[in-house]
Amino acid sequence: MAPTLKDVAALAGVSIKTVSNVVNGYGFVKAENRRRVEEALQATGYRPNVGARNLRRGRTGCIAMIVPELGVPYFGELVSLVITAAADRDWTVLIEQTQGVREREREALSALGPHIVDGAILSPEALTADDLTAGDPGVPFVILGEHWLPASADRVAIDNVAAARAAVSHLAGLGRRRIAAIGTNPARGTAALRLRGYREALAEAGLEYREELVAPAAKYHRRDGAQAMADLLDLPQPPDAVFCFNDLLAMGALRTAADRGLWVPDDVAVAGFDNIEEAAYAHPRLTTVAPDKQAIAETAVELLRARTGGGDGPEPRDVVAPFRLEVRGSTRPRGPMSGPRP
Repeated sequence: MAPTLKDVAALAGVSIKTVSNVVNGYGFVKAENRRRVEEALQATGYRPNVGARNLRRGRTGCIAMIVPELGVPYFGELVSLVITAAADRDWTVLIEQTQGVREREREALSALGPHIVDGAILSPEALTADDLTAGDPGVPFVILGEHWLPASADRVAIDNVAAARAAVSHLAGLGRRRIAAIGTNPARGTAALRLRGYREALAEAGLEYREELVAPAAKYHRRDGAQAMADLLDLPQPPDAVFCFNDLLAMGALRTAADRGLWVPDDVAVAGFDNIEEAAYAHPRLTTVAPDKQAIAETAVELLRARTGGGDGPEPRDVVAPFRLEVRGSTRPRGPMSGPRP
């Protein structure tokens, strides 16, 4: 039979309560007793019943993370960081993807109950304010990203307007004058914010906003970026720089530029958004907005932990995570240092 707390206590020569305190990480145990208990735990191979322990504490030991697409590297990387942060707080993470479809987001939220998870972290694309009430009021949640939703829950996001403005200002500072944007999509709240930052940067640089230089994207995948870039390059006056609303769109844009025989960045500079791992290995290496994903994950999990401590807690908090512009080869200045054409 599996060893019990009583077995460990007998071997260590201490009380069952002392063994329980050590197993549960409580600090009020003498150093010598803790050492003896830890040795007895190793000798007996005792493993705590996590489910029973969580039940006694009134928690499940699990949280949910709801994202649009795990196949989009930004979300995959963010999920990995959340799993690590949650593990440090003795949580297991259940993952759900919604494809950004409102009904699937509603279903994922409404399926959560306090008997399933202690809380949830969600990155919605289509939820409305009314949809948020579909969730069980006993399950706290944290929203990732800037959204049109009312501040009824804690949120963590970067300043998308400022981030987009920084990227486009960088392109304008290189002397680019026909700066295009790829990624407008009325179904995505962040797209509107990044478009706003794009327009503000153009205005600050004294450049005219031109509708023909703004390309929509149904999805934020490589093929969408490739098609949008093709449409832009077919214009009578094609762009000399492109700001893409995520890195996958930028990867597609780079592919199309290469297929057309264009040299990046001399013929057209390309910048992205998200700083996924692939961006550092593109050819040329991609300039991109780099959200602090580590800070986003850590903050989201910590906000959730605070909400599961009992009581109503403070008013919903809105945390702005930092970002930086990672300047790489895809936006080098024109000139002799740009390197030879292939």
